[in-house]
Amino acid sequence: MEKSNWLADGIFSLQLLFLGRHGEGWHNAAETYYGTPAWNCYYSLLDGNATASWADAKLTSTGISQALVANKLWAKLISEQNIQVPQAYYTSPLSRCLATANLTFAGLNLPHRYPFVPTVKEKLREGISEHTCDHRSNRTYIHASFPSYRIEPGFSEYDELWTGVTAETSDAQDVRSKQLLDHVFSHDPSTYISFTSHSGEIASVLRVLGHRTFSLSTGAVIPVLVKAQWLPATSTTAAASWTPSPHCTLPPVTSISNGANGGCVCPNSAAPVTQTLA
Repeated sequence: MEKSNWLADGIFSLQLLFLGRHGEGWHNAAETYYGTPAWNCYYSLLDGNATASWADAKLTSTGISQALVANKLWAKLISEQNIQVPQAYYTSPLSRCLATANLTFAGLNLPHRYPFVPTVKEKLREGISEHTCDHRSNRTYIHASFPSYRIEPGFSEYDELWTGVTAETSDAQDVRSKQLLDHVFSHDPSTYISFTSHSGEIASVLRVLGHRTFSLSTGAVIPVLVKAQWLPATSTTAAASWTPSPHCTLPPVTSISNGANGGCVCPNSAAPVTQTLA
């Protein structure tokens, strides 16, 4: 691939992206416990319950194990097959990805030229919904928790994107994902690149790249070969709106996948609302 890039002489470049989904987080466990309709209808708007917190969800013990499985696989491929390791690492700013990246790549026998020093990128985060699991921690906390990580320039101290009221549409997320890819491909000369991200964001990246739909389980990775070409700049801009979704203010009586009020079936005393839950 690197020889092909040299022969292309700037006409195009080939990049191999390792797109890794974080290990299981507490929000994943809670969604499994409550069921997806009830989760989307009410529980995802809370910070947690009596036994777990899922605001900027951290990894469960299962999620930690999944990341360590990936670490063992990388170690095996490096020692036995001399696999080409990533030359650059990028991660979502959400806690579950920060931890997954560290557990996956820290301690590997990596070339001194390409150490594991990931860059935290805002645009690599999960699709921004009203769910509290998508509300990232502040910059100070991220740096204190992972001091060896680089945080991209312009990264705000507090999360200025999550509101708890409106959600990013798929079109809006795809605009963001294209901006992410454009920035990485135009500023990073690396051929082999690792992204540690989320199911929704990886799906968006694949859509932008024209890849077929491919769902990843927690802790899984998909390698994607990309041919990037330089095109003349245009003045065209892209934008997409965000939308609110109704939800219950009390635990739903029942919930359905589709239907009126976004699938929420609230108690009679709790009509669906579109503001944050206190």
